[in-house]
Amino acid sequence: MRVLLIEDDDRVAGPLMEGLRRFGFAVEHARTGAEGLAAPEVAMVLLDLGLPDMDGIDVCRALRSRSSVPIIMITARDDEVDRVLGLELGADDYVSKPFGVRELVARIRAVTRRARPAVADPQCGSSKPSNSLDHPGTPDIRRIGPLTIDCRTRQVRLHRSSIALAPKEFDLLTCLAEDPGAVCSRRQILDTVWEPNFFGPTKTLDVHIAALRRKLGDASWIENIRGIGFRLVLPAPLDATSAATQARGGEIR
Repeated sequence: MRVLLIEDDDRVAGPLMEGLRRFGFAVEHARTGAEGLAAPEVAMVLLDLGLPDMDGIDVCRALRSRSSVPIIMITARDDEVDRVLGLELGADDYVSKPFGVRELVARIRAVTRRARPAVADPQCGSSKPSNSLDHPGTPDIRRIGPLTIDCRTRQVRLHRSSIALAPKEFDLLTCLAEDPGAVCSRRQILDTVWEPNFFGPTKTLDVHIAALRRKLGDASWIENIRGIGFRLVLPAPLDATSAATQARGGEIR
């Protein structure tokens, strides 16, 4: 995801950009409101309200007048009026300084889920996301083919059968399910599922991946991208030959 950070303080912007990039975001940086308004279109705007050339509230108003891009305000202001005004002008969320990168990433993902467009399902007259590998109408439930992940109840079902996962296994699955098909780096997964700057044995991730594959019943749910990380994908349908091979106990690669 391409993100525009409008922040004049390099002491804040530098570590923030580095942290976001570790989570897989491509970050553009603008130091003034004018630079931000002139920047190419992105998928998300992170907007500091205290800018040197113009008030962030005015930048928010200008962005919203021409675009529906999601906007998260970043503010050190204690006045509730500024936050309320920003939200009323069209900002989608805000974070107050100081804040952690993980909190900001969680808010980015939440805003993205809410902003994702839906298309009508002609068979049932309801709405569902335009990407069949993506989330349904509620942001708490994610569906990837026959796999359903309920983040609110922390329940997982595959072909409508419940799967019991350990807490870290569930967190690992939801991390991969944030963007099905996209590659999550090992560092990104460790930072998200365990903690930033995790220095435990790297084998920990591989052990949890192996356990999750076993519980999903098909190792091809989670692809290993050598030297980079992992991604969650729909297993290919079994043809007659493959099914026969599996029935004989053979391994399909």
